[in-house]
Amino acid sequence: MAMILFETAIGTCGVRWSEAGLTEVLMPGSRGLTGEPLETSTGVPEQVRAAVAGMVALLAGEGRDLRYVALDERHLDAFRRRVYAATRQIAAGSTASYGEVARAIGEPRAAREVGIALAQNPFPIVVPCHRVLAATGALHGFSAPGGIATKRRMLEIEQAPGFTQEALFA
Repeated sequence: MAMILFETAIGTCGVRWSEAGLTEVLMPGSRGLTGEPLETSTGVPEQVRAAVAGMVALLAGEGRDLRYVALDERHLDAFRRRVYAATRQIAAGSTASYGEVARAIGEPRAAREVGIALAQNPFPIVVPCHRVLAATGALHGFSAPGGIATKRRMLEIEQAPGFTQEALFA
């Protein structure tokens, strides 16, 4: 499956898609992040170009809502679909805890399972798993390259409460 690359404030990202929507978003430093730059690529559907523009704008500090971006979730189980749908409801500049996401999907005891589902998120940025924190507000687990430092940087860009200035030590 083809991938296009695009530049963001956090580095080069990539995206793959099908006729149903995005199938994968790759963060800077991800394995397999190879492809043609969006600017020179032909045959990229307009909805994919719009999704990329939205991600670039969000990572440039614009409070973009990416819920319009179609995702190809055919390979996901029902639990992960519900977790990702609830996570997409968290607005830019806001955060929620794993427990809050679990309660939002009607599974109040499933905070750990929510964390596992978000660690397997194939659509980072669009499904904003970086906005989900531990109950204490601490940064825990971010499976994208760069780990917690990348999560912190994305929250700083969005000016989420407690992340409105860059940390001295990441």
